[in-house]
Amino acid sequence: MEPPALVSSCSLKPGLRIPSFAPLSPRPSRPSNGRRRLLFFPLPVSWPGSDGRARAFVTLVPRAAAEVPDGRPSRSDAAGRGGRRVLRQSQAQSAAPSFPVKEVASFVVPAGVFVATTFGMRTGSNIAISQEWKDEQDTCMILVVHGTNLLFQHAVLWKVVEKVLMPRPKGSTSRVNKPSLPGIKWSFSPGSNLQSGASVKIERESRQKLNEFAKELRTFSSVDMSGRNFGDDGLFFLAESLGYNQAAEEVDFSGNGITAAGLKAFDGVLQTNTVLKTLNLSGNNIGDEGARCLSEILMVNVGIQKLQLNSTGLGDEGAKAIAEMLKNNSTLRVLELNNNMIDYSGFASLAGALLDNKAIRSIHLNGNYGGALGAASLAKGIEGNKSLRELHLHGNDIGNEGIRALISGLSAHKGKITLLDIGNNDIGSKGAFHVAEYIKKTKSLLWLNLYMNDIGDEGAERIADALKENRTITTIDLGGNNIHASGVSAIAKVLKDNSVITTLELSYNPIGPDGVKDLCEVLKFHGKIETLKLGWCQIAPKGAEHVADCLKYNTTLTTLDLRANGLGDDGAVCLARSLKIVNEALTSLDLGFNEIRDKGAFALAQALKANEDVAVASLNLASNFLTKYGQVALTEARDHVLEMSEKEINIFF
Repeated sequence: MEPPALVSSCSLKPGLRIPSFAPLSPRPSRPSNGRRRLLFFPLPVSWPGSDGRARAFVTLVPRAAAEVPDGRPSRSDAAGRGGRRVLRQSQAQSAAPSFPVKEVASFVVPAGVFVATTFGMRTGSNIAISQEWKDEQDTCMILVVHGTNLLFQHAVLWKVVEKVLMPRPKGSTSRVNKPSLPGIKWSFSPGSNLQSGASVKIERESRQKLNEFAKELRTFSSVDMSGRNFGDDGLFFLAESLGYNQAAEEVDFSGNGITAAGLKAFDGVLQTNTVLKTLNLSGNNIGDEGARCLSEILMVNVGIQKLQLNSTGLGDEGAKAIAEMLKNNSTLRVLELNNNMIDYSGFASLAGALLDNKAIRSIHLNGNYGGALGAASLAKGIEGNKSLRELHLHGNDIGNEGIRALISGLSAHKGKITLLDIGNNDIGSKGAFHVAEYIKKTKSLLWLNLYMNDIGDEGAERIADALKENRTITTIDLGGNNIHASGVSAIAKVLKDNSVITTLELSYNPIGPDGVKDLCEVLKFHGKIETLKLGWCQIAPKGAEHVADCLKYNTTLTTLDLRANGLGDDGAVCLARSLKIVNEALTSLDLGFNEIRDKGAFALAQALKANEDVAVASLNLASNFLTKYGQVALTEARDHVLEMSEKEINIFF
């Protein structure tokens, strides 16, 4: 079995000589392409210079000619210039070969690449010289082909040769310079070390884009660069613009493939930048290491007021680093850490920071793993904090025990909590009892989210009783809590005397036609509800009749969501009758996913045409069963209203 061939490449200057051996009898091989050919020469018994006698050498010299030896035109002919490269034998009389190693070393391969060569050849081995003609410079590739009689005796690493034959100047280091252009992989194949045209174009376009981004940072107050995927290198380039920024106040770098290493670009920039107020790094996998790096930088920052690190792979260690930053930072107002992997330990660290921080206003910890213990730890920090206004804990599996501890801390809070998001936390009717107690006591809460828990009718009744004593809450979300008609009836009774609540979310509760009837009876003449959401509530066409009757008299409702209630054409016709008569308040009606066909579409179209004072500006009929006839009818109605009253209605199919 023949040993594998060793391949290397080099550029030969005029006068560079390589060994050749008599007798010279070139045997041209079949050319592999139009500009390269192989010439084989037999090797001598021993390597030149081994016995001290004179040796023969072959010198590659340029000589003007009209064609290459095989008679075919050369590349120079094709370019309008005659020329070829030929081999001329010359005899050297020196006892030792004159072989300029340093010149070859400068051109063979880039510094840092290891080349293994072998010595110890026997008679019958061959050297193959491949000549390659280029327009601008003379290059050739030397292939040392090991035949059957070639013996591997020893290998010499190129780095060793370089150190022995070409010692570095004093003061030089061992550091290897990286190529100036990223992405080039050095190879021994001819031409493979040249950057392809496609990569050059991509690099040029990337640099142009980055220059445009940098200009935006220096020009606009709000810059959105999300999803550009410029990575760490791009961030280092753009950070320079932030260093001299006097314009950008909000910058969105989310979803750009930035890692912890890239955040080092902010070092020395954010410490001195006082203009930037909002920094969004969400969707970049910076991890705990990135959180530590950023926290160290922001400890002395006096400009950023809102930091968004959602979905960045943060864990407890990252939360601890951020907590240490909060103890020293006095300007940060909003901190978003949603959808990370922060557990009980991280929650405890953040709670400790709340005891020292006097500036934070809003903390977002949605979609983490705090659990009951995390909520209990956070409650202690909240109790001793006066600045916190908003607490977002959606989706942390707090449970009834966790909510009990959290409500205890909130009740003792010395500040004014205005927003509490505890949705999707496996809170049952027992947990709803603690929430209800807090509703009775609070004098500052404006927005309460209990979405996607399981308080049931019992919990809904407790919340309703608490709302009788509360006069601050304007928005309450009870969607997805397994509330039936009896629970909704209890809430409806509260609305008779409560004129503070303006937004009521009851979607994803099986209240049915009876539940919507009790609610609509109250809303005809009572309450101040402006936004009512009843999607996926199983109200059916019968329930649509109660809603339609309510719309005839109600003067406050502006947004109504009735999606996915199986209204069909009958339900659509009922609602059209109310719109046809008079309604000057309703501006947005959502009837998506209701199995409405052309009959219902025709009724709604007629209602829009008949009522010139109609206030509806948005009508959603997406995901129904309309044909082009129903769509055309509604489109014509829209155009009619625009022509007659100059009011534009957005209809979605």
